[in-house]
Amino acid sequence: MEANGVGSLLLASFSVMWLVQSSAASSVLPVSIYTVTSRSITAQWSKYPGAHSFRVTATPVSGIGELGFVLFSGSTVIGTVISLTANTYYDVKVECLDNAGTVLSEGNVKHLSAPEVPVADKVYSKISNGITAEWAAVPGALQYELRAEANHTLYTETNVTESPGTVMGLYPATPYAVTIRSINVGGKSQPSRPMKATTVPAASVISSYSPSSDTIVANWDIIPAAVGYSVTIMRADGEGVKMKYNTTGTNFTFTGLEPDVLYTIVIHAVDATGIPGDDFTSNQETLALPPSGIQITPTTGEPQVTVSWNQTDDSLNYTVVASSPNSVLACTSSGISCTLSPLLCGTEYTISVSASNTAGPSLASNSVQLLTVPCAPGGINIVEIQPGNLSITWSPTVLTDYYIVFVKTDDGLELQCNSSLTECYFPSDCGFTYFINVFAYNKAGQSPAGDVLNYTTAPCCPNDITPIYVSGDTIEIIWSPVRGAELYETNADDGINVVHCNDTSTVCTLSALNCDSRYSISVYSYSEIRGVNNSCNPQYVLTAPCSPEIVNITKITSSMFTVYWENNNADANYTVYARAEGEVWSCDSSGTSCDLSSLPCGSMFSVSVVAKSTAGDSLPSYSEPLETAPCCPSDLTVTQITPSVTNVSWSPSHGAQTYVTMLESSKGQAKCHTLQTHCPLGCITCGTNYTVSVEAISESGLSTECLYQGYSSSACCPSGVKLYRLSNNDIMVYWRASGGSSNYIADLYGSKGNFTCSPTLGVGYCDIAGISCGDVYTVVVSPLDTDGSKVTFCPRKMYSVTCSGSSVGMVIYRGKRSVQ
Repeated sequence: MEANGVGSLLLASFSVMWLVQSSAASSVLPVSIYTVTSRSITAQWSKYPGAHSFRVTATPVSGIGELGFVLFSGSTVIGTVISLTANTYYDVKVECLDNAGTVLSEGNVKHLSAPEVPVADKVYSKISNGITAEWAAVPGALQYELRAEANHTLYTETNVTESPGTVMGLYPATPYAVTIRSINVGGKSQPSRPMKATTVPAASVISSYSPSSDTIVANWDIIPAAVGYSVTIMRADGEGVKMKYNTTGTNFTFTGLEPDVLYTIVIHAVDATGIPGDDFTSNQETLALPPSGIQITPTTGEPQVTVSWNQTDDSLNYTVVASSPNSVLACTSSGISCTLSPLLCGTEYTISVSASNTAGPSLASNSVQLLTVPCAPGGINIVEIQPGNLSITWSPTVLTDYYIVFVKTDDGLELQCNSSLTECYFPSDCGFTYFINVFAYNKAGQSPAGDVLNYTTAPCCPNDITPIYVSGDTIEIIWSPVRGAELYETNADDGINVVHCNDTSTVCTLSALNCDSRYSISVYSYSEIRGVNNSCNPQYVLTAPCSPEIVNITKITSSMFTVYWENNNADANYTVYARAEGEVWSCDSSGTSCDLSSLPCGSMFSVSVVAKSTAGDSLPSYSEPLETAPCCPSDLTVTQITPSVTNVSWSPSHGAQTYVTMLESSKGQAKCHTLQTHCPLGCITCGTNYTVSVEAISESGLSTECLYQGYSSSACCPSGVKLYRLSNNDIMVYWRASGGSSNYIADLYGSKGNFTCSPTLGVGYCDIAGISCGDVYTVVVSPLDTDGSKVTFCPRKMYSVTCSGSSVGMVIYRGKRSVQ
């Protein structure tokens, strides 16, 4: 019985289970096919309770073929029926029997037996990894399994559909035993009788090269089973003669070949039986001939040259090599020229060209020498030996004949210097930037441009420094811009302290200086590159005098004052200023005092002193206040209101706040203190001469006494005024003079008319004619002032003048009327 898991799975895929249950059986017994050969079928079933034995029967379905019958014990679950007919369908039935032979359960399955065993005619090897077998076809076989086994351990299987068939994947020069099996849907047959064959030697791998244009050298590996090697060479295009050589070595040199031609090389090993092994074919091209006609064309301004040559074959590639002690450059081309770049400066190159094909590069052409331009000089050093002179030095470069230094200023001027040495000298000016480039030269030309260095000289010094006086401790310095300066530094040095001022503009204000001092003023120019040019010459400047200090102001008169101050300057004149209400009064002095005169009254002055010298004016001293007494009123008027009351008025006084007015006589005085510009004065005596004065008083208490022309009070009003009727139409006015000699005028006012009379000097009555009796009259008698004006405040009396009675007599008094 043969157990083959792979075969059983293949057979199972084509089997059909056919379960037949007898009427006596109580259940169906599961049955399957385990494996199949050409003469046997192995079935498999399950255990069954109470089984005593199992009977397996194989019956040809078609009725043609051998019948098989086998009986197994009750513990068996797998059994084989043998002596069957190949390639025949069988009905395989398994019956479970008890000890009485009664069928307890049964099952069956139909399956095809394997084909007949093939008979190998011959086996042989033509390739190192395979053996070919030939056999007669087997009826019913769908495919065949070839098996090659070496040393009873290594084997390889291959399925084919017909003869001949080749087993692949074998080892070269190795003996194998080869068997064949036929296969149908039922399974595999038993293997055929083994036949032995040995695989041929493996191919020897060729490596070849062409050392010259007419030679190819071939090398190959040793094949252990080989006793010799057969090598053949021919042109790959089939032209020419095929040449064959036998050798026992592992290399061969083919000579007398054509240049730049592709050859095909075939080699195989031969074993001891004379059978050739695998072929190995290789193509190898002979080297091309070296190029000729080499020419070199430099490229202007670039570190490169173009190399050209005569082309011999369009299929070739060319390699140009430029070698020097320090470097090797190469370029390739399929044309007739190639560019070498970048060439090293200051180098002498040897240039050659080789042609390349698949065999490699040819021998180099005849070499050509190339000299490159010098390298750009380095190590450039610029030194300003002294202002106005530049020294330029640099490091020497190889293969250089001479140098040229180009110097260009930032305003466009260009200078140059030729030298076979490594230094040059140039004149320079302040505030310029110089751009410097050094070139080296030889027969090949000018070196590439090196680093362009720049050197900036120190900025120029300002030479038109102008100090402008601002104050005793401040001076403004101005100057014109200078070339190269980005910033200016101004210093003021008095020998003790230094005052600094930095600014980008050309003006600088120096503050916090000492007054009345001599300073050394220096303006230095600055640039970020060169720093400060501190070689600029100073200028000496004297600051303005110090501010005086007022120590006292003394009043000389109401309009003159003497101002005293402290002299704190070495050499200065002084001016005193008094300012009030937009006006200025001044006086000058070279000492320590000065008289201010003609100061107006009633003013508040701010007094200061300024020291002056050729350097300028000092700041004014601190101001001191000065007040003059108020002015006298320009106009004064005295008006008598009543016999005992007089009103005094005056114009406003400049500087006065209050006033005291006084009328004074031998009989006494009247006085009034007021904020106003008028004041009534009582207790005045009529007909009296008075002295009139007004005292103007300022807010601070300063006063001015102002006397005016004397004032005489009005004449005294008469007393005892009476009327006497002389007739019905005439009346006499009578009065009694109050003293003094005055003219009088009498006024009579009635409803039917007004009347006036004035007697001669010294007479105390006067007559008035043409009045109407029977009327009431108001009578007032007024003295006349010296100017002829009538005193208006005398009392009035009323009289009733009747027409009855005597024609002469006193009229009836009706009473007084107030003064109007």
